[in-house]
Amino acid sequence: MEAMSADGGSVRGAARGLASRLRAAWGSAGPGSAPGAAAARGTADAPGASHAGSGARARPPADQNGGHDRQGGQAGPHVPRLLQNAAAWSWRLLLVAAVGYLAFKVADALRLVVLPLIAALLASALLHPLTALLRRAGLRPLAATWCTILAAAIVLGGVGTLIANRVQADYPMLAAEVRRTVRDVQGYLAGPPFHFTGARIGQLTRRLLNYLAQHKSLVAGTVVTGGRYFLEVLTGLILTVFITFFLLKDGHKIWSWLISGLRPQAHSRAVRAGDAAWQALTGYIRGTTIVAAIHAIFIGLALWLLSVPLVVPLVLLVFIASYIPLIGILVVGALAILVTLATQGWLAAVILLAVFLAENQIESHLLQPLVVGHIVRLHPLAIIVVLAVGGIVAGIPGAIIAVPAAAVISYAWPYLRGDDDHEPAAPRSGTGADMEAH
Repeated sequence: MEAMSADGGSVRGAARGLASRLRAAWGSAGPGSAPGAAAARGTADAPGASHAGSGARARPPADQNGGHDRQGGQAGPHVPRLLQNAAAWSWRLLLVAAVGYLAFKVADALRLVVLPLIAALLASALLHPLTALLRRAGLRPLAATWCTILAAAIVLGGVGTLIANRVQADYPMLAAEVRRTVRDVQGYLAGPPFHFTGARIGQLTRRLLNYLAQHKSLVAGTVVTGGRYFLEVLTGLILTVFITFFLLKDGHKIWSWLISGLRPQAHSRAVRAGDAAWQALTGYIRGTTIVAAIHAIFIGLALWLLSVPLVVPLVLLVFIASYIPLIGILVVGALAILVTLATQGWLAAVILLAVFLAENQIESHLLQPLVVGHIVRLHPLAIIVVLAVGGIVAGIPGAIIAVPAAAVISYAWPYLRGDDDHEPAAPRSGTGADMEAH
């Protein structure tokens, strides 16, 4: 028994020695370890030793906060806070740009639906004051909408009839002036330096006919493409009429259905944002109408002073074309200059061209920013930049919707952000709020 006790004592002694060596090695593993860490671990059985041990383990090692690793080298490079924020914003902006690009491609693929929808929204903003007036007069929504659509059709039909009648009345004088101008042009081309005689003009005509005969496939393809575009335009007009009708009749119900799934606070924000956006859109249409009227007055005065025939049709076309930025006034202006050239000569045509250019600059840099910008509360520089960006990105449709889209966003954004959560939603005149009342 004594031998066994001696053997057990030697084993226990060897175990204690091994344990003390392990504790010493653990305590010397990091240069920043506390001097009493090994002693704290060696006295685990003493009162309060467990608390001291847990506190020692809770302290982070020096190689994480001290700036040195276990091999004594420097830690990894510190990334500045500004660079971290810039990187975080960069990938988010790239994601937003990618989503916007995909949305643009989808809208371009569905342009036969998207463009009529946009046109119907603009037409509804133009016609809605009449519909609201009829509803306040006591008409039902369906009757008020039908009366508005019929009134618009009558106005467009009357404008077309007036143009046709004036063209028919002025046609004899127009034909005589054109014949005289053609003779003058032929006499001018027959002299130096052109020397275009009748025989040479006939030769050029035969060359043109031969070219058309040799390129039948190209001409046929152009005709087919033009026919396809005509069908697309016709389909778009029909869709525009139908969408305009239902927006005038049930616009508020449609918007309420679209936001019906939102939570109460988000629903309240969406209601106020929709009212503000509609107010901005109607304001833009009102401002554009004022600009179109000023544009038509100046051009009509210039045509009258130059004694150009077809003044009334040209003025009406200028007024209508002013609703289409860039391309509208370009096409109608080219038509007016051609009529002036054919009837009054090149000097009058040059004068009219100068008037168009000056008036276009006044409209772009003065009327649009001041009149439209004042109504929709957009800075003149913002109007110019938005028009340029819309035209570059999406061409003519982009130029048409650029300013109203910017106005809608600028009006609706504060409500979507919740800046007016403390204020009750006040109905605005001419918006969905007064439509709901009827």
